[in-house]
Amino acid sequence: MASIAQTLPNSNAMLAWLREWLRDELAPNPGRGLLVARMVTAATLIMIICMTFRIPYAWQGAIYALLVSRENPRATIRSAATIFLVTGIGAAYLILSMKLVLNIVPLHFLWIISTLFLAFYVISTLTNYLAAVAFVNTIAIGIPLWDRHVSAETNVEDTLWLCLAVLIAVVVTGAVEFAFVRQRPGDAILLPMTERLSVVEDVLNSYAEGRAPDSATERKIQRLAILGTSMMRRILRRSNVPPQYSTAAGGVAVLIGRLVDLAATLTPLNFEFSADNRKRLRDLASALASIRNALTNREIPAPVKFITEKESAAVAPLLGEMERTVTLMTEVFAGTRSAGEYVPSSDYLEQPTLLARDAFVNPEHLRFALKGGLAASLCYVIYNAVAWQGISTAVTTCLLTSLSTIGASRQKQVLRIAGAVVGGFVIGMGAQIFILPHVDSIAGFLVLFVIVTALCSWVLTSSPRLSYFGVQAALAFYLVHVQEFKIQTSLGVARDRVVGILLGLFMMWLVFDRLGTTTASVEMKRTFISNLRLVAQFATLPVAKDLRIALGKSLALRETINANLDKVRALADGVLFEFGPSRATDLELRSYIRQWQPQLRILFVMRIAFLKYRLQLPGFELPEIVRLRQEAYDEHSARMMEEIADLIEYEKPPATNTVEDSHELLDRTVEAIQAQDSAELAPGRAQSFITLLRGIDGLTDSLACEIAKDVAISPCVTS
Repeated sequence: MASIAQTLPNSNAMLAWLREWLRDELAPNPGRGLLVARMVTAATLIMIICMTFRIPYAWQGAIYALLVSRENPRATIRSAATIFLVTGIGAAYLILSMKLVLNIVPLHFLWIISTLFLAFYVISTLTNYLAAVAFVNTIAIGIPLWDRHVSAETNVEDTLWLCLAVLIAVVVTGAVEFAFVRQRPGDAILLPMTERLSVVEDVLNSYAEGRAPDSATERKIQRLAILGTSMMRRILRRSNVPPQYSTAAGGVAVLIGRLVDLAATLTPLNFEFSADNRKRLRDLASALASIRNALTNREIPAPVKFITEKESAAVAPLLGEMERTVTLMTEVFAGTRSAGEYVPSSDYLEQPTLLARDAFVNPEHLRFALKGGLAASLCYVIYNAVAWQGISTAVTTCLLTSLSTIGASRQKQVLRIAGAVVGGFVIGMGAQIFILPHVDSIAGFLVLFVIVTALCSWVLTSSPRLSYFGVQAALAFYLVHVQEFKIQTSLGVARDRVVGILLGLFMMWLVFDRLGTTTASVEMKRTFISNLRLVAQFATLPVAKDLRIALGKSLALRETINANLDKVRALADGVLFEFGPSRATDLELRSYIRQWQPQLRILFVMRIAFLKYRLQLPGFELPEIVRLRQEAYDEHSARMMEEIADLIEYEKPPATNTVEDSHELLDRTVEAIQAQDSAELAPGRAQSFITLLRGIDGLTDSLACEIAKDVAISPCVTS
C-alpha cells in the first residue's frame, strides 16, 4: 500500500498521550453529573434495602443499577423488565435442568459444558445487550452455586434470592429514573449528534471570520474526536429502535464522527484562508446549522449541494471532504416519507426481535461459542480440580470479556484486569486495611460505598474505550464488600476474586489469542473485504416469488452487514493494543479502512433505500424496460464491489475500465425511465429513483477510485 510515515512514540510521549487521553475521557460534559447522580442514588438504595432486610446477592443488584438503560423512561422500563425476565428464565433453566442432571456426575459435567456453550452463543446472537448480560450473569452465578454439597432445597432457595435481588434492582432503578429523567424519545441519540454538529459549526464560523477558534472550542473538538461515535452506535444497538432508523442514524453517526475528525485536523494547522474558501466555510457552517435544527425539531434534513469555483491547493482536500461528508449526511435520508421513520415518536411501540436475523446462518456465531465455551470449561475444570471454589470468577471473566480477536479481547482484558486490581486490591483490600476497622455502622460504610460508586460511575459514563474499566472496578469492589451482611474482614476474599479473574484472562488469551485466531488488523481487513462482497450480494439479491421470503433474506443479510460494520470499527480500536514488527503497517491499514468505512456504510444505507424498487414493492413498481436495465446496472455495480474487494485482498487491478462501463449503464437506465413509455411511474417517484441511482453510482465510483489510489494502483477518473 501507499506509504504513510508512522512514528512510534517513545515512553515519554506515550505517557503524555495517556494523560491527555484520560483527561479528555474524564472531563465533565453536559448531563454527565446528573447521570452519575442517578446511578449512585439507585445503587445506594439497592444496597441499603438488601443489607437492611438481609437479601443475598446485593452486589448483583447494585451492578445492574449501573447498567440499566437510561435513554428515556420507556427505554428504562424496557431494559429493567428485560433484565428481570431474562434472569427469571435463566433461574428456571437452572432449576429445571438441574433436577435432571444433579445426581449423575458425567451428565452433570456434560450439562455444564453445554450450558457454557449456550451462554456464549446467546452473547453472540441476542440483539438485546442487557438480556445477554442478565442471562450470562445468572448462569455464571448458578453454576458454582449448584456445585455446592448442600440440599437441592437450599440451592433452589438461593436461586430465588438471586431473582429477588434483581427485582429490587430494576424496581429501584426504574423509580429513580422516573423521578429525575425528563427526556424525549431519541434524545440519547440526537443530543450527542447535535452537540458535535454545533462544535464543528463553531470551528467553521471561526475560520470563516478570519480567526482561529478559541482554546475552549479547540479542546472540545479534540475531545470529541477522541471520544468518537461508538457510544451513540452502542445506544442504537441496545435501544430496539426500528431497523430503518437504526441503519440511517448509524450512518449519520459515522459521518458526524468523520466530520469531527476533519474539523479536529483543521485546528492545529495554520492556514491562510482565501475569500473563496471563507465563503465555503460559511456555507458549510450554514448547512450544518440547518441539519442540526432539523434534527432538533424531529424533521428530515433538506438535501444540500455545494458549488466550488476556485480552490486553494493547501486546504481544498479538507474542505472538499467536509462538503462531501455533509452532502452524504442529507443523502442518507433520501427517499423517506416521514420523520417518524428516523426519529421515534413517543407513542411508537417497537416489536423487538430476540435473536439476530443471521443467528442460524452466520457461522461466526458458532465459532465464537465454541471458543468461548472451551475457555470457560477449562476454567471450570481447573478450579474444581484444585478444589478452590473462591476463584470461580474465572468463568464470569471468560463470559464478560469474550471477544473474537487478539486486539479486541486484549483491550477488554486490559480494562478488566486493571478494573479488578483497582476495585479489588487497591480500593477493596485498601478499605479493609485502612478504613473499615474504624467504621462500626452502616452509615460509615454508606459513605465509602457512595464515594466508590460515584468514581466508578464517572468512569463508566466515558467512551467505550474506558467505560468497561468503571464496570469492572465497581464489580470487584461489590464482590468484596457487598456479598455478605457484615464488614468483610478476610483479605482472602479479595485475593480469590482477583486470582479467578487472572485465571479467566489467561484462558481467554490461550484460546482466543493462540488457537488459530488472527490479529485484529488481519481480522479487520478480512471483515471489511467480506462486507464489500456482502454489499455486492445485497445489491443483486434474487427476487423470490414470495415477497415475505425475499424480505426475510434481505433482513438477514442486512443484520450480517450491520454487525460487520460495527465489528470493523471495534477491531480498528483493537489494533491500537497490538504491538510487534508489523505495527506501523497495521496502523497504516487501520487509517485507510477508517477512511473507506463511512463511504461503504452510506452506500449500504442507499442500497437499502433502493431495495424497494428492486423488490417491486407496492407503489415502487418499475416498467419492464426500466427494471431490466436497473438489474443490469445492479449486476455491474456488484462486479465493481467484487473487484474492489479483490483489489484490497490481492492488489489485483480490474481487467476493464468498470467505472466508464458503470456510467454508460447508468445513463441507459436514466434514459429508459425518462422515456415516454415509462410514464406509468409517477414523476416524483421517477426523480427519486434517478437521484438514488446516481447517488449509488457516485459513491461506488468514489470508493473504487479512492481504494485504487491508496493501494498504489493507477488512479481512475471519477464522474
